[in-house]
Amino acid sequence: MARIRVLLVDDHAILRDGLRALLSLHEDIQVVGEAADGREAIEKVRTLTPDVVLMDIAMPGLGGLEATVEIRRASPATRVLILTQHDNKEYIYPILKAGAAGYVPKKAAGAELIAGIRAVHGGDAYLHPSIARAVVDGYVGREPQARSEDRYDRLSDRERQVLKLVADGLSNQEIADVLCLSVKTIMGYRANVMEKLGIHSRTELVKYAIRKGLVKVE
Repeated sequence: MARIRVLLVDDHAILRDGLRALLSLHEDIQVVGEAADGREAIEKVRTLTPDVVLMDIAMPGLGGLEATVEIRRASPATRVLILTQHDNKEYIYPILKAGAAGYVPKKAAGAELIAGIRAVHGGDAYLHPSIARAVVDGYVGREPQARSEDRYDRLSDRERQVLKLVADGLSNQEIADVLCLSVKTIMGYRANVMEKLGIHSRTELVKYAIRKGLVKVE
């Protein structure tokens, strides 16, 4: 029997240990690797080609949303299942737009997580019941104009990556190193982000990123 090959991505080692122990109880699932941030996750996906990536959202450096975009480009067959502490429908739209196949809150039961892994591996989408109804109601109730006015939707994938890294406190040079781009290019992306969001300072960018759940507040 072919096993579902899973990559665990979370910046807390103790949580990864717990997930590995849980998944080891199921004969059809195999943990093939771990990563502590989005950049490491992308590298592991390229070398390990897992079937499913179990991904946290808010991590130091490159976060889960930005990493999901890159993973979907690098390995289209790999499915990303978001596992996060955020149980709010406002987070699900950016998650789905990034290309994730499912969403499970960290408060979910182990059996629900296993169901999510099996579902996305089988080609289905998976939304935990605690959020699915709210997402459907919220989507149906939103006017097309209201949806189009979400300023975050105006950002390109690269601009979202830069926003996350700026909010994490990285300098232009550090962001350039992470994304393998020039400092001048990063400055251009940063200016575009601020213009599109109507934000004029780094402090406001950080506050915006926190509201969007892009950075973790300890």
